Amino acid sequence: MGLFDKKYCSICGEKIGLLGNRKLEDGNLCKKCAAKLSPFFSDRRRSTVDDIKAQLQYREENKDAVAKFNTTRSFGESTKILIDEDDRKFVVTRARNLAEANPDVLDYSMVTGVDIDIDEDSREEKRRDNEGHSVSYNPPRYNYCYDFNIVIRVNHPYFDTIKVQLNSNSVYTTDNAVTAMQKPNPEYNAQYRQYKEMCEEVKATLLGARQQIRDEAAAAAAPPTVARCPYCGANSTPDASGCCAYCGSPLNG
Repeated sequence: MGLFDKKYCSICGEKIGLLGNRKLEDGNLCKKCAAKLSPFFSDRRRSTVDDIKAQLQYREENKDAVAKFNTTRSFGESTKILIDEDDRKFVVTRARNLAEANPDVLDYSMVTGVDIDIDEDSREEKRRDNEGHSVSYNPPRYNYCYDFNIVIRVNHPYFDTIKVQLNSNSVYTTDNAVTAMQKPNPEYNAQYRQYKEMCEEVKATLLGARQQIRDEAAAAAAPPTVARCPYCGANSTPDASGCCAYCGSPLNG
């Protein structure tokens, strides 16, 4: 088969344009079908046609979860982490129209870890010399800026990491360039503290919710406690309403 032979999508069967092919391990994928995959999915080239079909089926089912999603908290600016506290789920998206974007709806229980990643970037400021050349100051001067990221690790069949930048614009901690010796402590900057606190709140929210689910699961799996009924004197395991299995009286008295 030649390089310029006609190719057809192994999923929908449509003809693929000259620059529109997305190679699979055992087939081809058109841009339209590729756009339906999760935005966090990055293992396409090693995926089979059956793998992609399975993911597209999951993505169709995800639309029902999006329709039921109810945002109760929101973190971030351009890209947002939306929380549904009632249903214990969250999404990460830049979209305003969730139904149209179909972002992956994730359960709290899928979270395996959350890291805060604050990126520092130093950009040297230069001056023009007498000949108009751009040269360094002596000593060199820098502007320091920061971006605030949350890295969410998840147990999901199609991806395992989501990195979210919570700020839309970098935070500069100095109004003017300074030397390395003059670099200020970024914690003195109000914007820096604001975004750092947001990162910590996201981390506490997701990890706290995950731990609550684990604690509830552990409690449900624990063997029931036998208690002595204060009314009939029998040693009884509480029923679903916390009452004695023999006489029906409350075991708590």
